[in-house]
Amino acid sequence: MFKPARILQVAAAVLLGGCASSQTVPSNTQQTNSSYVQHAVSAQSTAPSAASGGWARRAAAPDLSPDAFTDASGRLEPDIQAYAQRVAATRGLPLEHVQALLEDARYDAKAAELMSPAKTRVRRSWVTYRKRFVDPIRIRAGVEFWTENRQALDDAAKRYGVPPSIIVAIIGVETVYGRYTGSFSVLDAITTLAFRYPEHPNRPDRVKLFQDQLADLMVLDYQGVLDARRVTGSFAGAIGLPQFMPGSLKRYAVDGDGDRTIDLAASRADAIMSVANFLVEHGWQAGLPVFAPVRLPADAKSLVHGGLEPVYDWKQLEAQGASTVPTTTSGRDSARWTQHKLGVVDLVDEPRKQVEYRSGTPNFFAITHYNRSYFYAASVADLAEELASRMGYGRPN
Repeated sequence: MFKPARILQVAAAVLLGGCASSQTVPSNTQQTNSSYVQHAVSAQSTAPSAASGGWARRAAAPDLSPDAFTDASGRLEPDIQAYAQRVAATRGLPLEHVQALLEDARYDAKAAELMSPAKTRVRRSWVTYRKRFVDPIRIRAGVEFWTENRQALDDAAKRYGVPPSIIVAIIGVETVYGRYTGSFSVLDAITTLAFRYPEHPNRPDRVKLFQDQLADLMVLDYQGVLDARRVTGSFAGAIGLPQFMPGSLKRYAVDGDGDRTIDLAASRADAIMSVANFLVEHGWQAGLPVFAPVRLPADAKSLVHGGLEPVYDWKQLEAQGASTVPTTTSGRDSARWTQHKLGVVDLVDEPRKQVEYRSGTPNFFAITHYNRSYFYAASVADLAEELASRMGYGRPN
């Protein structure tokens, strides 16, 4: 996991929270989180994810790429053999099982290319980002998904306290309700990024992250949860409707349909329950709004902390000039949110030279653990609100 420091919402950033950064087709053709890497829809195409990275031109990956991770005699390269021994010892796996998976993995040049940094910095635009995900296609498809899966969504809301609108919005942003889950071999993609990361050795944090994810994938394969040689997903290794990385699948995925298996690609009930469970495990509070009904002071910029956790008591914000905004929507006129920590969120639009400020509750920050981006979490909240309105509900609590 990345440190919970603020990660800029640049189109090329891959955010590996609960959800994995995925690739997507452009939103105007159909159509990234955050919880499999951070961002957007895993597309069947090889184009970079709009949510995880947008459409910046990417530098070509350096050609350090043998087809496999073995030497001419078929033995694992020394550093990879050392990794296999370490994983077998620390994860309680047979060494032969770990070695066999690594021997079968192949270098994926496209995954490495998509993970390479953009040649030029992309100016952040909240307005553009929001339009990409709070769009007519996701709204129409979201209403349909909600209608078709109402029972599973209601069950999840009852069990976890997460509104259906939020769950539907996350799955919509991630994969447009399963339309774009990715066609990369997860084993190949994660092994490539674990041992041939484009910026290695300058990014030891990313290398460790993917090596940990690869170990989790091996555990899931050994346990029979999935077949590592066959499972497909995003270029970063995100799987299924909710785009869970293997580590998130291992820790937070749940059986939603009662068949004693977890299949995030084929079972909508599993995906729905798993999203809800992930959010609760990362601090979701039943009954709270995502954004507090607050009018922030003119100098709100000074209140932006930039992390993934709320930091202010309501009294502290009041002392800085914040005030409540009266609401009439059912369930949102309570002052219960004032009993929780809050954070000030900046939604920057550099091309337009403007910034929108909002006050996030613990529920906003729970979403940022799915995808470590303020843009992502705010888009999920706004799409959820639109979906709830279309379904005849008030704002999601």
